[in-house]
Amino acid sequence: MRETPGALQDAPKHYGITSPISLAGPKEIDHIYTQKLIEAMRPFGVFEDDDELGHRMLVLGKLNNLVKEWIAELGELKSLPPSIISAVGGKIFTFGSYRLGVHTKGADIDALCVAPRHVERSDFFQSFSEKLKQQDDVKNLRVVEDAFVPVIKFELMNTEIDLVFARLPLQCIPDNLDLRDDSRLKNLDIRCIRSLNGCRVTDEILHLVPNKENFRSTLRAIKLWAKRRGIYSNVLGFLGGVSWAMLVARTCQLYPNAIASTLVHKFFLVFSKWEWPNPVLLKQPEESNLNLPVWDPRVNPADRYHLMPIITPAYPQQNSTYNASTSTRAIMVEEFKQGLSVTDEILLGKTDWSKLFEPPNFFHKYKHYIVLTASASTEEHHLEWVGLVESKIRVLVGNLERNDFITLVHVNPQSFPGNRDLCKDTDYVSMWFLGINFKKIESTESVNIDLTHDIQSFTDTVYRQANIINMLKKGMKIEATHVKKKQLHYYLPVEMLQKRKKQSVPDINRSTSGLLSKRTSLDGNCLDSSRDTDTGTPFDSPTSCHKGATCISPTPPETHRRSLPENTSNSIIKTDVLVHSGTIQAQSIPVIGTKSSSAIAMKGPFPAPGCTIPTLVGLNVVPRIPSPPNLPQGQQHQNGLTSLSPKSATAKRTHPPCSEESPKRIKDTEMLLDSQNLHL
Repeated sequence: MRETPGALQDAPKHYGITSPISLAGPKEIDHIYTQKLIEAMRPFGVFEDDDELGHRMLVLGKLNNLVKEWIAELGELKSLPPSIISAVGGKIFTFGSYRLGVHTKGADIDALCVAPRHVERSDFFQSFSEKLKQQDDVKNLRVVEDAFVPVIKFELMNTEIDLVFARLPLQCIPDNLDLRDDSRLKNLDIRCIRSLNGCRVTDEILHLVPNKENFRSTLRAIKLWAKRRGIYSNVLGFLGGVSWAMLVARTCQLYPNAIASTLVHKFFLVFSKWEWPNPVLLKQPEESNLNLPVWDPRVNPADRYHLMPIITPAYPQQNSTYNASTSTRAIMVEEFKQGLSVTDEILLGKTDWSKLFEPPNFFHKYKHYIVLTASASTEEHHLEWVGLVESKIRVLVGNLERNDFITLVHVNPQSFPGNRDLCKDTDYVSMWFLGINFKKIESTESVNIDLTHDIQSFTDTVYRQANIINMLKKGMKIEATHVKKKQLHYYLPVEMLQKRKKQSVPDINRSTSGLLSKRTSLDGNCLDSSRDTDTGTPFDSPTSCHKGATCISPTPPETHRRSLPENTSNSIIKTDVLVHSGTIQAQSIPVIGTKSSSAIAMKGPFPAPGCTIPTLVGLNVVPRIPSPPNLPQGQQHQNGLTSLSPKSATAKRTHPPCSEESPKRIKDTEMLLDSQNLHL
């Protein structure tokens, strides 16, 4: 019997590339747990009240009117007919966390200005920026025209706005313009395509979920959890906002009738068992004749090496987790499993939702750490320098992962200010901490693990990039130092290192990176770190040391040496392995100007199988030349330590090297992805 059109309309809509796992609706207890989840999130400032939401609407309305006025004024200057001028239009679109409806208190608004064909890109960055400057309620305006995704940053009526621009080949921009139509990309400038990507991906995600309110509540919870657990940062190899949104959207597709409490639990269930590198897709990729680079492992061999592919639903489809490494994937999978265990307990009534949002004890998790410091002589230089260094930390992680003796590298996304006790009058310092796990081996001989090459390769990359973009200034330095867990108190406040089961709830509205939250990274694509960290990340601000700080010494600071045990350089660690440390002089290297390297030598006998292996880790990369020349090709650093065998440089992971060494197609892919790393 042939189905009638009415019968077809009554059929349930199918979401995703597979059928749902369950169509079960919520029970009364699910509503109770969902309400408790909402209440558990409130102390973190993840919800705005009606007045704040109303203020945002006023801000966007005023910005939209300013855009239409400016476009009409340009039409008059360019002698367009009055009939055209009255209809040219122009429109503001939002994207990112605000468009998805999951923004936090005080978060900025990501917006796109769409203009008709008579408006040039230069007009936007010149005449429109001038028009904004003339407004009494506009302040802190900054034009970033040479960025990968060019942007005007400003505050309008005390609301931060990041405004990008796209020019469409249309005579008029109607108010009902739909940017999801792929034909809008035809014959567009690549910069306009990048600007449009944020809106197109956001709108497509919302279009592909069965219930937007359930999706938003679940995404708020997962974003808060990810930030609290330290796994929210696309630039450092974890997941950024767009990736978390797509994972939540896929969960909603698989359980279309479930509500937030159930969806959070199912999220952890699904992705703790996901067989990576099978890709996460919200819909089948669509073909197009626009010839833009898309993620397709059938055609692009490099795509087959991606470890954790999560594919954006809008054309051109890309892997939003290109930066994920073996270490970051392992850390996130472990967090998924931990989240599943906690939500199991919550739904059994054994604990409450606050346990899900407890932060980890990162500084008690590892026995060995690398402290990475970036310093500059002025606040402005520090802002730029830290952005570049942070955008390259994933290169350091990749280098260390390829060391045969290292099994895991865990970078803490939170950066910290330099120790104020060590500050001088002119420098600003930020620090990152990387936890290191070493391979357990059986041996009766001493093993020297020399990390000098791994870390120097990283610093070479940073300085080389700084030279290429003419950013390197006097006083900009990088230093990497190996420390043991018991030495961390020389770098961080004691209270931060104390073990704690629960932590006081901070205001999620505080910027995760203070001055750094709005910085522009110059990693070839001007990555705005706030696209990863969100202005609502509940971590302390890594504010710069206002007195200034010089790079922290690899050995304990002079001011603290008296408090150290007498036998600091020859101490016993918990596995009863003797550790020797010393300083070895090395020849100076152009670009970095390294003068010394410190090392810790491990002596046998080694512990029985099952104990943490004794390792020799050591390194101190201290740039001495303020404006280093280009690095000669093939130049290597020798520090007198026993080098690892050539196989130690063999990559342990199956994906290709970092983007600096990737083919042009991969570079293009990375560039397109930048515009999809939303401020979520």
